[in-house]
Amino acid sequence: MPLDDPTPYDGHPEGHASLRGSLTRTRQTSIQIAEPLSEEDQIVQAMEDASPTKWHLAHTTWFFEELVLKPHDPAYKIFDERFGYCFNSYYETVGDRHPRPKRSLLTRPRHDEVIAYREHVDEALENFFDRGGNGPSPQALDLITLGVNHEQQHQELMLTDCLAIFAGNPLRPAYREEGTAIEGGKIPDLRWVDFGGGILPVGHQGEGFAFDNESPRHDQLIRPFRLANRLVTNAEWLEFMADGGYATPTLWLADGWAIVKREGWDAPHYWEQRDGVWHQMTLRGLKPVDPARPVCHVSFFEADAFARWAGKRLPSEFEWEVASADQPLEGNILSHDALRPEAARLGEPGLQQMIGDVWEWTASAYLSYPGFKPATGAVGEYNGKFMCNQFVLKGASCVTPDGHIRRSYRNFFYPHQRWQFTGLRLADDGAAS
Repeated sequence: MPLDDPTPYDGHPEGHASLRGSLTRTRQTSIQIAEPLSEEDQIVQAMEDASPTKWHLAHTTWFFEELVLKPHDPAYKIFDERFGYCFNSYYETVGDRHPRPKRSLLTRPRHDEVIAYREHVDEALENFFDRGGNGPSPQALDLITLGVNHEQQHQELMLTDCLAIFAGNPLRPAYREEGTAIEGGKIPDLRWVDFGGGILPVGHQGEGFAFDNESPRHDQLIRPFRLANRLVTNAEWLEFMADGGYATPTLWLADGWAIVKREGWDAPHYWEQRDGVWHQMTLRGLKPVDPARPVCHVSFFEADAFARWAGKRLPSEFEWEVASADQPLEGNILSHDALRPEAARLGEPGLQQMIGDVWEWTASAYLSYPGFKPATGAVGEYNGKFMCNQFVLKGASCVTPDGHIRRSYRNFFYPHQRWQFTGLRLADDGAAS
């Protein structure tokens, strides 16, 4: 499904029209993502971290209704007063909400009622734009821009949560069947790319949309470092496993080792053995583990343990951002339609796979930048209150929407989570020998 790059509102008339088009395309894309799924598929919640597809479709609609239309459009008529309780996620300042672990109990409203809710809000947004001088104020347009980016985040979640559902189904169904499978082939040698370091600017540069956690731009001391030219592969992870990686406590942080023992981890998430052969559940169905593809669905704890086993480390988020400065913002993302990570290319100079394939774990705790101040009201709850006990990931994944990629983007998850498309790239200190 090709996706156009949403251009956020920038205060100019042409930006106004561009935002309207981005809004329409984004809303349509969510429906396209849900199309391969049955209504039964769309109500299932695989685990507490995930949400049903139907809930995602409704929650992104609630966001526009609650934060844009209700406060900024006097002509708006609420679709159903009860939906606010059902589809609020974590906005304490807005009001009470249905418990997150029990979202699969929301069999009502029915699927067709959720679709009608989306259509009602979409029509209201169109009418809001059509009223010219009485239409969206600059503040409302900024909130619509945030809503577009918020829905793109949920589009990625719709796909990762769908994978969690199908991985738990004994039939191991595919979200979408694959045509001709392309396996990775030979693995490029791991090489190192040197960076000199210095006192360097990081964070959002101020052009176009960014989430508040990407600012303020500030100077950061970065010592000389080097990055691996490609992501860690399944073949390398199999070596880690064969060498007792999941059975060697000295490789693990204490909290990570406790989870390994408690949960019985012995391989990445969604890996299973069939007739002695490792397979991995993907959005294309259950596939034999391809040695050349990047390892995926590993936690921070696993990534950190692997790096220690390899005698290296994870990069900081600032090292990754500086290293990406000359990299194109393109790669194996949602419009590429692979729906799973792809192998690095042979013979490519410099860094590969910086954008797409998997989100890359960094060693950086998710904290505020110097001078960060969250906005007032519900919008201020978007990122700032989660700046505790999580780690930053950089880049993008194979299911990240095209218009949702920036060098300064800071994804973040708890260190034990691994249902997302997460992997790693090794780093080291100093220059290559």
